[in-house]
Amino acid sequence: MMATNSGPLTGITVLDLTRVLAGPYCTMMLADLGARVIKIERPDGGDDARSFGPFIDKNGVKKSAYFMSLNRGKESIALNLKAPEDRAIFEDLLSKADVLVENYRPGVMQKLGYGYEALSKSHPRLIYAAVSGFGHTGPFAQKPAYDMVVQAMGGIMSVTGHPGGEPTRVGSSIGDITAGMFTATGITSALYERERTGKGQKIDVGMMDGQVAILENAIARYQATGESPGPLGARHPSITPFSAFRTQDGHMVIAAGNNALFEELCAALSLPQLPNDPRFKDNDARTQNWDDLLGLMEQQLTTKPTAHWLDALEAVGVPCGPIHNVEEALTHPQTQARNMVVQAEDKDVGTLGMAGNPIKLSNHPDPNTRTPAPDLDADRDRILGE
Repeated sequence: MMATNSGPLTGITVLDLTRVLAGPYCTMMLADLGARVIKIERPDGGDDARSFGPFIDKNGVKKSAYFMSLNRGKESIALNLKAPEDRAIFEDLLSKADVLVENYRPGVMQKLGYGYEALSKSHPRLIYAAVSGFGHTGPFAQKPAYDMVVQAMGGIMSVTGHPGGEPTRVGSSIGDITAGMFTATGITSALYERERTGKGQKIDVGMMDGQVAILENAIARYQATGESPGPLGARHPSITPFSAFRTQDGHMVIAAGNNALFEELCAALSLPQLPNDPRFKDNDARTQNWDDLLGLMEQQLTTKPTAHWLDALEAVGVPCGPIHNVEEALTHPQTQARNMVVQAEDKDVGTLGMAGNPIKLSNHPDPNTRTPAPDLDADRDRILGE
């Protein structure tokens, strides 16, 4: 069944030649925003992610929950872009497409005859988006990469974890996900510009570029001091107190980002003398004397449970929160109220919950159900019929 997405990109057709995560995340965002996304997969198994766990196994049918959660709202047709008959189908689709998204290694599409240089001549309005490990230029352009590689090379792992600990990967695949988000932003920007100029363009996003782009405070610290920052655990490097803290029954986070909030925090902790202590008189002093402040705060915080301190700090407007596991985050009333867990009903394995669309638009509905991810080649007959 054809996906019926609604949103500001309704009427835009996207040819999705991506697989695994970065590209599919980008095209899922476009589908959530209303685009028609036709996923073009290789006939011998399709997207690699179809074989990645975790799996849902019901009624003798086994499907990847990983794949399903990234490809909702799309259509699928299997094409071998080296076979003349399938190339003819692809070229017919190109004539109707607004956007092409691919995440092959640089040069693969050129070898197939479908690189940007060729397509921009035959399809000047086409927006061609390429997401790869290192982008299409530079000495590492041909180097293969997965999320783990760019997290390591882009610097993010060097500031993740605890001082003296082993190298630690960020718990989500932010190398892939940020690349997908940057690519989607580039596509929507190019669509806007095409409205003015009538011309498409190429978008080139490297996953490692995306990791450098999100280093934010770490870059500022390096530029200011000439020293490469290291990991600090849960602590913010330049705002204090802004960290995770032990309580009587676990941990909580407290983020007192200015002097007024620090004073409210100290009053709630029955430590009214701290704001007048020269060690803690302003943010810079607190940051320099972090170990002393941590000891004094945790001495109080460990006398009562997390729930007590959450109530006390929220009552005076100090930003704070519990540290949720995934189940707690998904079932939290704020998550539910924001429709951030949506469901797709698959004909074989039933209902699958997945992350909703965080972009809420006043002119468009945000339904709590989604069209499920397609089976491989599921939409072939209808697409060919068109």
